[in-house]
Amino acid sequence: MSSGPGADSAPAPTTHDTVPPAPAEGARTSSPGDAAKAPLGTGARKSSMFSSLKVRNYRLFFAGQVVSNVGTWMQRIAQDWLVLSLTGSATAVGVTTALQFVPMLFFGLYGGVLVDRLSKRRTLLGTQAAMGLTGVALAALTLSGHVQVWHVYVAAFAVGLATVLDNPARQSFVSEMVGPAQLQNAVSLNSANFQSARLVGPAVAGLMITGVGTGWAFLANGLSFVAPITGLLLMRARELHVVERAPRGKGQLREGLRYVAGRPDLIWPIVLVGFVGTFGFNFPVYLTAFADDVFHAGAGSYSLFNTLMAVGSLIGALLAARRGTARLRVLVAAGIAFGVLELVAAAAPSLWLFALLMAPIGVFGMTLNVTANTSIQMGTDPAMRGRVMALYMMVFLGGSPVGAPIAGWITDAYGVRAGLAAGGAVSAVAAVAIGVILTRIGGLRLAVGWRHGHPTVRFVPREREELAAAA
Repeated sequence: MSSGPGADSAPAPTTHDTVPPAPAEGARTSSPGDAAKAPLGTGARKSSMFSSLKVRNYRLFFAGQVVSNVGTWMQRIAQDWLVLSLTGSATAVGVTTALQFVPMLFFGLYGGVLVDRLSKRRTLLGTQAAMGLTGVALAALTLSGHVQVWHVYVAAFAVGLATVLDNPARQSFVSEMVGPAQLQNAVSLNSANFQSARLVGPAVAGLMITGVGTGWAFLANGLSFVAPITGLLLMRARELHVVERAPRGKGQLREGLRYVAGRPDLIWPIVLVGFVGTFGFNFPVYLTAFADDVFHAGAGSYSLFNTLMAVGSLIGALLAARRGTARLRVLVAAGIAFGVLELVAAAAPSLWLFALLMAPIGVFGMTLNVTANTSIQMGTDPAMRGRVMALYMMVFLGGSPVGAPIAGWITDAYGVRAGLAAGGAVSAVAAVAIGVILTRIGGLRLAVGWRHGHPTVRFVPREREELAAAA
């Protein structure tokens, strides 16, 4: 049930809808003042790692994703291989990837507006069917021997257009299936699902391309969408957390932007994800250069780096699934740890030390993504979720096209170690700065002490006199 590029690079789901008179959905209606009360979060509650799978509708959703995510990764590999085979140009491969991002960059916010008005379940039925048909059409062209590179470009752009609606609808539909109590667990399991497919899909695609050709990989992906579509059709509508859709009206895009701008607990996590996504997540640039230019180890080491990072991301998603609530202090801490680990990796003297660091980098990168996604969903009024999550996805996915050329320039000019160090430094500094901002907004202070013989670092409310003085 994965959509376009990066749909779940960051765990992919999002939200949107208005709360009806009965609080069936359970999503809290937030006001800007809520952010000032406890932006760093308190009172975490642990849950079973797979607790959201007890919900029948979510089980159907998750099972569909298991199949479709593998198909999506297969198509990504087959698509790049086909374009390279047709053109012999790495630039053409880059154009194909860019065509999948461009619709989200230009139309993502408008997609969020539409998703807030529409039934998310029906929207997903349409977007999943469209992406499945795209895969089948590309398979027919390839297997018949008539495929040309422009066909692949059109298919990539079509998937990108479907993603404009699919991403915010899929993200926000999670809260309708499971409610707020299980939201973080469900978002985390979606990310784990995607990362698992990231380990399996490319391997299956490689075997299929070598054995029977790229066309069959496209066909497998197209047919894989039967699973999520079937799951959506089998869901019991009466068990969904019912929400009212936003009414049609003028100025809804501006309304969504004003809403986010007035909510510090929403805007600052989005800003942090933007900085980290733009400057810290340029791993295609960094890892290829480390494999070839630094360690002179070739494609095998590049594959190893990516595999270990995927394993770390999977572990990070599963650990996040055990946390019952999303706390912004976890977000800040993950951002700092992610940046610091990149700085350490930039100075790693050996291939094996560098490779081993990929796993914890994956853990903290995924922790940051899942925590940001969940905290934004839970803090957003249901009527605004489509627009807010569209903005979140646009910032996250839009960072790569902006940051990759910058990372490439630094790498070419000063070396890949400098490039990775710069990305890590920006990520860590942004996390520290946003942590300070959220702490001050929430009227908190850092407390360092001892508890049960161990050092503790936590945020506690300031004394009333301190608040008065600050005012």
